[in-house]
Amino acid sequence: MTAILTNLFDGVAYGMLLFVLACGLAVTLGLMNFVNLAHGAFAMAGGYVCMVLVNRMGWPFFAALPLAFVSSAAIGILLERTLYRHLYTRSHLDQVLFTIGLTFMSVAAVDYIQGSSRVFINLPAALQGQFDVFGVGIGRYRLMIIVICGLLTIGLQMVLAKTRFGSRLRAAVDDPRAASGLGINVPQVFAFTFAFGCGLAGLGGALSAEILGLDPYFPLKFMIYFLIVVTVGGSSSITGPFLASLLLGIGDVAGKYYVPKMGPFVIYTMMIVILIWRPNGLFGRTAAR
Repeated sequence: MTAILTNLFDGVAYGMLLFVLACGLAVTLGLMNFVNLAHGAFAMAGGYVCMVLVNRMGWPFFAALPLAFVSSAAIGILLERTLYRHLYTRSHLDQVLFTIGLTFMSVAAVDYIQGSSRVFINLPAALQGQFDVFGVGIGRYRLMIIVICGLLTIGLQMVLAKTRFGSRLRAAVDDPRAASGLGINVPQVFAFTFAFGCGLAGLGGALSAEILGLDPYFPLKFMIYFLIVVTVGGSSSITGPFLASLLLGIGDVAGKYYVPKMGPFVIYTMMIVILIWRPNGLFGRTAAR
């Protein structure tokens, strides 16, 4: 029972981490209807910014996290204003080809600048190790991830569902011409949303660097995980990817613990079963967009 609870805790922490990494893609794909396969590149950028600030410049870890968010958001808004905005009305195939090309360019650039070695972030002593609660090992860093990701999930859901900006974003996506006629600055709304999604990816990259490691091939290695989370959860809401992240995180950790030889296939098996049961995802719309 102790092993089960420990694996459950680790699975929840891993799932929360997957959600923060993938929720930006859920926002751009589900709310903006834009396929951004370069999402992992923004996560990698945030991770490397945090690594450089902490490992090489001696910044405190918690001070570097906001900089990871801001740096990825800044890169995102720069690329959105110069490149991405021209692809909003293009086909999904054009968006896929462009963003996958951007991903390979980012991999090559980081490999040239930082090298191909895998790096980790030096954590403060307060986040290292674990403590026991009724015999269950609770990792301090994973507990922090659960808390941060939980608060972030609640805040993101409230912003999208309860605020005027969320209403403007939905209106801009459903009918940009009508939204413009009502006085909504659609390009500005899209730019802010895209930058915010990139910032979330950067924050997720910084938080995941200690657990997943960081190297130039990070966007390619975890691209499939981002897509699985959004596909299984459904791209029409944030609740779906959140629950899908928890389910897949717990399943992945449990599979690698109990059936190590088949562990990597567990998450793909779960994806296939769920999509056969609900082809549009757990919370997907019944009709195609």
